[in-house]
Amino acid sequence: MDLMEKIVSLCKRRGFVYPGSEIYGGLANAWDFGPLGVEMKNNLKNLFWQKAVRERADMVGLDAAILMNPKTWEASGHLKNFTDPLVECKKCHQRFRADQLPIDHAQICGGELTESRQFNMMLKTFLGPVEGEAGTAYFRPETAQGIFVNFLNVINTSRQKIPFGIAQVGKSFRNEITPGNFIFRTREFEQMEIEYFVKPGEDEKYFEEWQTWLWNFFLAAGLQAENLRIYEHPKEKLSHYSKRTIDIEYKFPWGWGELCGLANRTDFDLSQHAKFSGQDLTYRDLETNEKFTPYVIEPSLGVERAVLAILLDAYTEIAGGRSVTTEATKEMEMVLKLAKAIAPVKVAVLPLSKKEELAKLAKPLAQDLRKIFMVEYDETQSIGKRYRRQDEIGTPYCVTVDFESLVDQAVTVRDRDTMQQERIKLAELSDYLINKFNN
Repeated sequence: MDLMEKIVSLCKRRGFVYPGSEIYGGLANAWDFGPLGVEMKNNLKNLFWQKAVRERADMVGLDAAILMNPKTWEASGHLKNFTDPLVECKKCHQRFRADQLPIDHAQICGGELTESRQFNMMLKTFLGPVEGEAGTAYFRPETAQGIFVNFLNVINTSRQKIPFGIAQVGKSFRNEITPGNFIFRTREFEQMEIEYFVKPGEDEKYFEEWQTWLWNFFLAAGLQAENLRIYEHPKEKLSHYSKRTIDIEYKFPWGWGELCGLANRTDFDLSQHAKFSGQDLTYRDLETNEKFTPYVIEPSLGVERAVLAILLDAYTEIAGGRSVTTEATKEMEMVLKLAKAIAPVKVAVLPLSKKEELAKLAKPLAQDLRKIFMVEYDETQSIGKRYRRQDEIGTPYCVTVDFESLVDQAVTVRDRDTMQQERIKLAELSDYLINKFNN
């Protein structure tokens, strides 16, 4: 079983990711995030929001609507330019991106392919009771345009001065021709995006700053630097709005793949929306009285891709296990070495046995810790097996309540990565764990 198969199996078995609509046979490349998966996604998005918005005086947030006036997509160029080259097999009628043909198709099917044609990836819908051009709308393919059309609103209400940025986390939709590789490429996904508005001529400086920020963000999320690289888009392949674009790529099992993008969009978006809407979207510097259309630096990150990369990076197999109990076996033990900020369960409370006197201490303890952390309470099977279950989902700390706890009012805290155990007084436990997560 290769690494991707192991990750897919783990995600289904432990409640990270389920196949979408599974009881009806599923829906091609649709995935549902289970109890652990939604916690992990939320932790990643919270880390992004903390570092991109709350820790910066030059950033504010936004949550724009998914459905927008169709003129938005005409102005942005999506109706004209948001396309991929499509070919279809005349024999089996499968469709592929012309630039990503699977090698095995020709070997297995042998059918002739049609000429390449451009396929628009916008997902169309209709507003109102009657389908027709007047009611045509689109699910947004990116969150960025919601930021651009609210540029004036944010300027007028937040009193921000350029340079400043607007961040947004939300759903986007793309009618991908060939989605795949688990949650790497899907038709419905979440983005973490920033549009950072700068004075023309200062764009290259801020481009470099955001490149460093993105790199450090992925390190904070738990990725190893040796599995990351920078890919510079050649000028002849840049998007119609871009002056410069780089990707941060991750070394996935199938090869290097885009984890996030950073683009210098110049003044394209604000200029286009000013032209199509008739609104003045220029910015006036109150100190110099200079008026200009801001340039935009755009970091854009995919939530699901980042989750997949983090799971792959954290997956660790230990031959023969590593249990310090008498249950050590020759079986392979799996540990998810997730960053503490990303781990879905932060603390597990494990009474040594199911006896009532231990439960009377352990259950209230777990409830108190839930005010601070995501906590899992587990009293089934042996303590060794419970440790291994927590290791498998990446829980950083296990708190064991034993019979001695009834006497000394202390518990044993086990570290997932070092396996070191410390005896901590109950009165000091919350502060002890908070300190561990903050360092």
